[in-house]
Amino acid sequence: MTTTSSLATDPAGAVPGTGPRPGRGRLRSALRGRGGLLIMAVFWLATRAGMMALLVKDFHGTKFVGVEIQIYHAWYNVLTTGTMPPNDPTWQYPPGAAGIFLAPDLLPFLTYFEAWVALTAVCDALITIGLIRAARRSDGSMAGALLWLGALPILLSMPFTKIDLQVTLFAVGSLLCMRYRPKLAGVLAGVGAMIKVWPLLTLIGAPRGRSTRDAIVSAVAACAVLLGVFALLFRDALGFLGNQGERGIQIESLGGSGLMLAKLLGFWPGKTNFQFGAFEYVGPYVSSVARLSLLLTVVGFLLLLLWRVKSKRWTSATPLDAALCTILVFTITSRVLSPQYLMWLLGIAAVCLTCRHTTQRPIALLIVVAAGLSILIFPLNYGEILSGTSFGTFLLCARNGLLAVAAVWSGVRLWRATVTPGPVSEPEPEPGRVDRAKVALGRP
Repeated sequence: MTTTSSLATDPAGAVPGTGPRPGRGRLRSALRGRGGLLIMAVFWLATRAGMMALLVKDFHGTKFVGVEIQIYHAWYNVLTTGTMPPNDPTWQYPPGAAGIFLAPDLLPFLTYFEAWVALTAVCDALITIGLIRAARRSDGSMAGALLWLGALPILLSMPFTKIDLQVTLFAVGSLLCMRYRPKLAGVLAGVGAMIKVWPLLTLIGAPRGRSTRDAIVSAVAACAVLLGVFALLFRDALGFLGNQGERGIQIESLGGSGLMLAKLLGFWPGKTNFQFGAFEYVGPYVSSVARLSLLLTVVGFLLLLLWRVKSKRWTSATPLDAALCTILVFTITSRVLSPQYLMWLLGIAAVCLTCRHTTQRPIALLIVVAAGLSILIFPLNYGEILSGTSFGTFLLCARNGLLAVAAVWSGVRLWRATVTPGPVSEPEPEPGRVDRAKVALGRP
């Protein structure tokens, strides 16, 4: 008897007339063929070259976002001395991030800036390849790769200047490995968590039983090993904890948009201040908004645990859908909501769309729209945000409102698909084992 999660068979095949349309089948075949792969490769090269060009040819502040790499270079100079950046309130990364900031040394023939962009492009390419490979599974779909290919350029030059694309690679890799290699999935999530904590949250939907144990134990082991290694190599490896804990309400967060709206209407007298590497609100009620944000995060986490306990029906898409819902909840309830966080959401949404059983298609569309609004916020109209104008307030409230709707809708769709009454899913063999009955019937 298997101890892994119960994963449903293809529900579409159970009802006549609900299978894929012939036209769509031909389109999927064309996309998976050499011609389709060549078109996607050309599109990737063209769009990514355009994104990189915006780092050199300024377009309403797109060149300005490259300043982030200069900050990384300054940290690199400190890290090479064997210590994490001391007394630097902007250093808010777990110790594993040091490895990413030192990685440009792998390309010594390039400048730090050039090497950073090149390595980030490699991470982007690996994500794309992983999504395309996942589409070749029996229940796979090329929609995830197409979403990533087409939606990431919406963020213009930003993806190549932030550490978030590298972190997204680990989270995407973890989810793509979850079905058949849960131990590797846990290791990738653990490594990602040592760079930025959030990839660890993707394990909340790990299939029950042995898969969950393998993933969690592997993740904890990876975190422990990396923490020990970096503690030996660098001084003050845990200094980031104090800096992160002192963060306030960033103006781009959900709480920040509420304060911005209240200020525009004349109900709140606070102001903005640059601290901890971001613009945050200071003034009355800010601490209360911060506590409310933390409360919402806790409530969201408890609801996700309740879902985990009560869910009865699992498909191959359930771990992916749960990961997207979790990251949405923690993103929208956070005290900080930087534009680069949309990279996380686009990456996890793309993983969901690699499976035809996903419940998150409309959520993925909302995230794409939110990405468009995010780039309007920063860098294109960031002055409007800092000034708290009517237009800036509208953009921020629209983006955050859209993400809040997406988080709630994602949870509702996940709950309805897995908890509400319906047929119980059949067990799937453990990873690496073969179901002889299915083989005899000619089923994968």
